[in-house]
Amino acid sequence: MEIHLFSLLAKHEVEKYESMDFEAGGYKWKLVLYPNGNKSKSVEDHMSLYLAITADTSSLPLGWEVCAVFRFFLLDQNKGKYLIVEDALEKEKCFHEMKLEWGFDQFFELKQFNDTCNGYLVDDTCVFGAEVFVTKETSSGKGQCFSLVTDAHSSKHVWKIENFSKLDGSSYSKVFEAGGQKWRMNLWPRSHILYLDLTDYTPASNVFAEFTMRILDQVNAKHISKKAKHSFTASSWFWGWHDFVSSGDFYNPASGCLVNDACLMEAEVTVYGIPGPM
Repeated sequence: MEIHLFSLLAKHEVEKYESMDFEAGGYKWKLVLYPNGNKSKSVEDHMSLYLAITADTSSLPLGWEVCAVFRFFLLDQNKGKYLIVEDALEKEKCFHEMKLEWGFDQFFELKQFNDTCNGYLVDDTCVFGAEVFVTKETSSGKGQCFSLVTDAHSSKHVWKIENFSKLDGSSYSKVFEAGGQKWRMNLWPRSHILYLDLTDYTPASNVFAEFTMRILDQVNAKHISKKAKHSFTASSWFWGWHDFVSSGDFYNPASGCLVNDACLMEAEVTVYGIPGPM
């Protein structure tokens, strides 16, 4: 897993980054990286790294358990060699419904990592890896590159919905482009559910974006808005809110949300990270 412009993870306050799924021993896995440490474990001055099983637990039998031996790698780009990190005392870890990930809260000290003389972060680029053994099967190697965008620009799209009272089920905006990706807004008018969809996702998609959704106040310009950050993937290609606005606020004439049975929805999207070839 190669990450370009690593420092932007901290700049954009990305607490956790997850890799694409990869396969080992007939199961799917992913790397889970906390670039500034797992705060839920009170980690300071270290990054945290974990291996997580991503199997659809509904397809596994009751009481399932998958045991694996794994080790992590961190590339020393100066020497062209990998630092190997593994649990020397208890190599085999058992993954189950109550324990979906294993790894290291204090994977590597940030001071050493950020020192370019050590070769782990060179030109703001770093490379992590994992080797996973399930029972006696070994996975074939696969790679992923995740590039952060230095000159990210936000794009806005306004969606005018007329005859709002006649809407029944979900309604979609026209597809629009932001950050080289295609998006659309998805509204459930009766329950005020509002999502942002990545429409051109593929199995390799992993688009990290920050977005703001707004219901525009057509009277006083006091818009109702909510902001979120999300990694859009093939298994998580939409994100949003189930209760974006209350019915009382939306239908209140003073709010300006609904004028002449029409409302204006706006999405502002900034793409900060996209997948790319190794």
